[in-house]
Amino acid sequence: MRSVVLLALAVSCFVPLAAQPQSVLLTPAALNATAPAEFHAMVNTSVGSFVIHVKREWAPNGADRFYNLAKNGYYDQNRFFRVIPQFMAQVGLHGDPAIAAAWKDATIAPDRAIMSNTRGWVTFAKGTLASSRTTQFFINYGNNSRLDIDGFAPFGRVITSMVLVERLYSEYGEGPDQGAIIANGNAWLTRHFPRMDYIRSIEIQ
Repeated sequence: MRSVVLLALAVSCFVPLAAQPQSVLLTPAALNATAPAEFHAMVNTSVGSFVIHVKREWAPNGADRFYNLAKNGYYDQNRFFRVIPQFMAQVGLHGDPAIAAAWKDATIAPDRAIMSNTRGWVTFAKGTLASSRTTQFFINYGNNSRLDIDGFAPFGRVITSMVLVERLYSEYGEGPDQGAIIANGNAWLTRHFPRMDYIRSIEIQ
């Protein structure tokens, strides 16, 4: 009973920062605030809510990018388009094609991996180059520490139960094409992948 009360008190302290008008999301260079040294983000999804604890010292560039995107509502309605059991769940392509296009090449500088890509850690996705990170992040389901040396630097960790995160719909696997998502947005995903789970909102403590 005591643990239930403590959890309720912890959840009650989350006060969402007011999201900016969606038009600000069309100008990536404007979202350049420095993140707090440490903060919590409550991720409200179609299957429930979980909390990510972020420390800027773990990956400063990644923490700053996540903070700016989350507090300005970028992740609202983003689909978990790549969910692979025992590996990871990935999200971060915007459902509005205009906004997705604006951020497609809005890269951030590399971070060195201080923490490891093990269960529950949250990391920005990237292409071949370490400097190719933009908006997509993934949550590690298992021990993916092999990624550490390749520029995948965790910036946060899920501090609530991972059971909920593992409920994200995974039957589509690697199916959805990222180029098609960027070009067609949520309308296309809803039509072709109707069971895909998504982020409703993210609240920064």
